[in-house]
Amino acid sequence: MLDVSDLIERCRQDDDLAWEALVRRTQGRVYAVAYSYMRNREEARDAAQEIFIKVYRGLHTLQGDDVFMPWLLRLARNCCIDRLRRLKVRTPEIDVAVEDAPEIPASGPSPEATSIQGDRVELLYRALDELSDQSREIIQMKDIQELKLSEIAEMLSLPLGTVKSRSFRARIELAAAVRQLDPSYGA
Repeated sequence: MLDVSDLIERCRQDDDLAWEALVRRTQGRVYAVAYSYMRNREEARDAAQEIFIKVYRGLHTLQGDDVFMPWLLRLARNCCIDRLRRLKVRTPEIDVAVEDAPEIPASGPSPEATSIQGDRVELLYRALDELSDQSREIIQMKDIQELKLSEIAEMLSLPLGTVKSRSFRARIELAAAVRQLDPSYGA
């Protein structure tokens, strides 16, 4: 398996297979970023496609292969923020219900465990909605996207100490929001 720097170099040489491998390796993370901002599966998919188009067009301008992931995540973040701004400006003409395809039963956790986990995730996202934009973004980058504090500091152009203190305050704010939404949680 090739590492990311080899894939990037091959992509710069117009190797379609390398591009496919790079997309496959990063698509989950890009979709997760997009979904954390868009909060809608279809919008997140559309945003992810837009992000990969920008990655493809901008890959040759990337300086140094070790900065690829922070660059990719910063590009994803900015793309989602721009997309949200565009969506706020235009309102949908009509809402169309989309029928989901029948799902194949999973062989994983029990329905009860899945339900409990789903409730926890829903509570987390509801609590995230209660946070300030600044706190929500820090939580998403650090805890959901699993970025290092130094990467977050670089992405936001902030001193590391500022990011550390914002992260600490954001976790306190998140815990308070969870307790406010569900006082029995963690009791």
